[in-house]
Amino acid sequence: MRYIGWTLLIAFWVVVGAFLHYTLPQRDIVRIVNTYEERQELGDWTRMFWSRPDTQSDGLINRDVQFIQTVRANGRPMVYRNEDTGWSWPPYFKFDTSNLYTEAADSVSNRAAPEWYVLTHYGWRNEFLTIFPNAISLRQVEGPDASKGIPWVNIIILTIIVAIFYAIWVRWRRFRRARIDPRLEDMQDSWEAAGDAVSERRGRIRRWLDTWKSK
Repeated sequence: MRYIGWTLLIAFWVVVGAFLHYTLPQRDIVRIVNTYEERQELGDWTRMFWSRPDTQSDGLINRDVQFIQTVRANGRPMVYRNEDTGWSWPPYFKFDTSNLYTEAADSVSNRAAPEWYVLTHYGWRNEFLTIFPNAISLRQVEGPDASKGIPWVNIIILTIIVAIFYAIWVRWRRFRRARIDPRLEDMQDSWEAAGDAVSERRGRIRRWLDTWKSK
């Protein structure tokens, strides 16, 4: 039972961690090399990794999606999609896809004269599943070693989550000490008393049998 409990607990925190890692904003320092628009098929289960900015998009099998091609400071390529989140999840309330696409197209540079930007996004990049992180905003910096800034949003959200879980844990401990533990102790005492009674009766029977053996 202990191993099952630990397995469920670890699985729960892995799911929570993956959800937060996908949802919370992340920042990359990149050089933009191209922007383009491409029609994407949305018929399979990977649809969950694409935005649903309006109710009409839920019924579409495919749609045109804007992409931003970039290169990181270490030379690795990174491609971002550029979609509105609207009022859906995650709650970034992004409605400026066209503006961001224009900014990205105007920020294209080459190796000879690189321009570096902090690109804020959420989501994951997976070549096998063909999923892309969604770009949220763009900010120019001096170079690839520039500071990405303090992630205040992540700090505030994680602090609130920790506070909520801590409050739940404290209240659960209080409830367990006040209600559950006393009843468990009573049950244990009852079982021990019942066991003592059974042992005593067995002892009496054995003593009675011993009296017959002596005769």
